[in-house]
Amino acid sequence: MTVSQRPGARGRGWTGRLLAEGSDPDPRFSLANERTFLAWIRTALALIAAGIGLALVDDLVEAPLRQVLSAGSAATGALVAALAFRRWLRTERALRRAETLPPPALAPVMAYGLAAASIVLLLSVLLTR
Repeated sequence: MTVSQRPGARGRGWTGRLLAEGSDPDPRFSLANERTFLAWIRTALALIAAGIGLALVDDLVEAPLRQVLSAGSAATGALVAALAFRRWLRTERALRRAETLPPPALAPVMAYGLAAASIVLLLSVLLTR
């Protein structure tokens, strides 16, 4: 009898381990968790696109600062994409176990980081014009 034929078996790998925990939550909660994950992925894509845009704009910001902001934006986008899955998984696990949901640790980092990057970009544009 294979794993998928055993009663109660739900798959292999991380999906099987996740589904083996607790019980199925209300589908609305899982779907809301998925929508939140997709919103973080859209944010990651926007950060990566901003990094590419900054790299291509020659006359907006001087070269060294432009390269740092561009690389920082793209790297932050990659980090957000990776952490988005981790957050989805932790939230889904908490839903299945009927536990308190994990706090959004990425949100304040993103908010303060974007604010700081925006201030640096604004100051560089104002001081070079």
